[in-house]
Order: sequence, then C-alpha cells, then structure tokens
Amino acid sequence: MSRIGKQPIPIPSGVTVEDRSGIVHVKGPKGEMQYAYHPSIAVTIADGVMTCSIARPSKQSGALWGTTRARLANLVQGVNEGFSKQLELHGVGYRAALQGRDLQLSVGFSHPVIIKAPEGVTFTVVKEVITIEGVDIETIGQVTADIRKVRPPEPYKGKGIRYVGEKVRRKVGKVVGASAG
Repeated sequence: MSRIGKQPIPIPSGVTVEDRSGIVHVKGPKGEMQYAYHPSIAVTIADGVMTCSIARPSKQSGALWGTTRARLANLVQGVNEGFSKQLELHGVGYRAALQGRDLQLSVGFSHPVIIKAPEGVTFTVVKEVITIEGVDIETIGQVTADIRKVRPPEPYKGKGIRYVGEKVRRKVGKVVGASAG
C-alpha cells in the first residue's frame, strides 16, 4: 500500500486540471504541462482535489501508484509556483555570464563552455551563484546536473561547480617533510 499514492493533490485556484483519456493536462499561471499515466492507474478529479488509485491490481501498478501521484503533484506545483535550483562556483577566475538565453562558463578550460537553455528554462547569474528556473522539475534537475558535470568539485581544494549548501569532503594532499628512512 503506497503512503504517497493515497495522499490527495489539492488543486490551487488559478490552476485547471483535465483528464483526457489517460493524459492529464495541467494549466496554470506559469505555463501548461501534460503527463500520460499508465492504464493500470486511475486518476479522479473532483471538488478541487486530484486523487490516484489502482485501476487494475498488479505488482507494476503498486509500484507506479506513488510515482504517478508524485509526478502529478509536481505538475501542479510547477505550473503554479515553478521550481528553481542553485549552483555556486568555487575557484579563482571561475565565472558565469549570460549570453542571450544561454549560459557561458569560464571554469579553467582554454575555452568558454556554452550551456544552451532548453525550452521553458531560464538562467540567472548573481556573482558566483547560478539560478536555474522553470516549470518542469525533471528538466530543471537534468540541466543543473549537466552544468555541474562541466567541472564537478574536486576533493583537494574544493574548486568546481557545486549545489548551494553542498558539502564537499576534502582530502589531505601530499605531506612534504622529513622522510621515515
């Protein structure tokens, strides 16, 4: 029994939700999105609340129940409030700048790295903090991971691109001194 799947999803005012034969369409102030759910899951929309349940019991439907509910809740939150993630640059000379809609990173390579902004994603740069915003949480997470992958934080000096608040485990470097010989 899914604890997440049982929870109802409240639909805030200003957001419209429609179920059109297996595809949920959600429209709100920030945009519109859709999600095609599995046929073994049943979605009902009534009185400003959306609920998920199992239509045909099986091992797969039990696994998909909570996932479907979480994905639908993310759609509602995305079109109503949106999502954002933040990255920070650590390192001497590491910079980020906007180039139109795209992000230009100078992170120690001989050339600048350009990250194209996907549809519905916006970048904001303030000092060494990059903010990625949009309505789709999956796209935001993937773009953020791709940017971090350009120069992940290294364990000796901590230089690189990391999430805001991320702790980097530091290693001790080589010790120079008297030999044991």
